[in-house]
Amino acid sequence: MREPFSPTPFADVNEVLKHFIARIQVLLGSHFQGMYLVGSLALGDFDPRSSDIDFVVVTDTDIGDDLFDNLHNIHAQFTASNSLWADKIEAIYVPVTALRHAAPSASHYPQIEKGTRLFKAPLESGWVFQCITIRDRGVVVAGSDPHMLVGSIRPQATHSAAAEIAGLWLEQAEHDTTWLPWLRQRHAQTFVILTLCRLLYSLATGSVTSKPRAAEWAQKELGEPWATLIQRTLAKQHEAGNIAQSEEGETLAFIQFTLEQSKRYAA
Repeated sequence: MREPFSPTPFADVNEVLKHFIARIQVLLGSHFQGMYLVGSLALGDFDPRSSDIDFVVVTDTDIGDDLFDNLHNIHAQFTASNSLWADKIEAIYVPVTALRHAAPSASHYPQIEKGTRLFKAPLESGWVFQCITIRDRGVVVAGSDPHMLVGSIRPQATHSAAAEIAGLWLEQAEHDTTWLPWLRQRHAQTFVILTLCRLLYSLATGSVTSKPRAAEWAQKELGEPWATLIQRTLAKQHEAGNIAQSEEGETLAFIQFTLEQSKRYAA
């Protein structure tokens, strides 16, 4: 008797995944290598009230225009459905070679983010952390063992990615007139602080973890003044409105600290 399809503990999420995997496997045929859950469903902090469904589909080749158009239709039809998850899908389609490179390439890959249509774009600076997640924590929806696809990742790759992310934020704070107004929003500042906690956790351990666990680790390991900043951020994360000016300065200092730590680990 076939086991029920249940890659997650959430029945409605499993139904969404069943919807996608059935169509994606038919469309990709022999090019399909695997589908893996990442994000909160893989790392253990999934909240049905606020989380997204994040998955990575791995192929044996780049997605050409015809396949892209058909993938676009699959996602567009789901977005137009009455599913509670219609606008909460985040996915990326990559060839297996993209899991074996430490740094993002200039190639463009099909992706969808919450509130967008399927588009093609390069991999983000933090792609190496997705590769680690797939290899070590990824939930297999269908396909090959992720350890067979990803392989080893040099520590230098995580150091470089953390430095690039923190460095970009500092550059945007100085030169992009839209970035600081974005940071001043409570939800954005929470995202930045928790992302920095995860970067610092990965720098120290070579692994990945959920945002709540990374925040708990950072408070214990980093000490003051960062422990207080993190605790205050967690306490206020569900509040609306903007952060105080003092919090803006502390957040920028935390970004600078993360950049310095990434360089120290790389030395």
